[in-house]
Formats: sequence, structure tokens, C-alpha cells
Amino acid sequence: MFKGLGQMGDMAKMMKAAQEMQGKMAQLQEDMANMTVTGESGAGLVKATATAKGELTGLDIDPSIFNGDDKEVVEDLILAAIKDAQHRAQEKSQEEMSKLTEGLGLPPGMNLPF
Repeated sequence: MFKGLGQMGDMAKMMKAAQEMQGKMAQLQEDMANMTVTGESGAGLVKATATAKGELTGLDIDPSIFNGDDKEVVEDLILAAIKDAQHRAQEKSQEEMSKLTEGLGLPPGMNLPF
């Protein structure tokens, strides 16, 4: 189709590759909204679930930690579980993004989206 056009053919290839990457990025963003990770604290007494995009979707608290005198401890455990879930979500996101960039032949360590 672009034979003999020299750099114009190369530009067309680059544009096609960019469009493919854009499609794959959109699909990955959608997939990450459906992937979940679970963070926990207090040896599993508090668990927070989030999407790979970092949106908190669930919180599970073992009833044994409810004691009026331990209000601050419970609050700390909840915060720690949420932070752990957010950290795991960020790791999952980076892992999935790395898979995408490797598949596209981009250099390792190239952070997307730009």
C-alpha cells in the first residue's frame, strides 16, 4: 500500500502502531477496573478490597476487634488495610502496564501513560 513512499510509509506504520497501542491501553484501563486486590492488617483481622485502579470496593472487619476501649486501634487497622490495598493496586497496575509495554516492544522501564 505504501511501497515506494519512503518516510511516508514509515510514518503510516508509526501511526498504525500508535493506534494499536491506544486501543490496548483503553482495554487495559477497562481490565484494571475489574481486577481486584486485597490489603490486610492485624494479621487478617481487617481486609480492604480495591480495584487495580485503586478504588476501594470492600471492607471486611473481624467482629472480635470491636471493643469500646480499642477504638483507636480499630481505626488504625482499618487505615492500614486500606493503605495496603492501595499499595497492592498500584503494584498490580504497574505490573499490567509492564506486560503491555513489553508486548509492544517498548523499552523496559518506560512508564505509561505518558
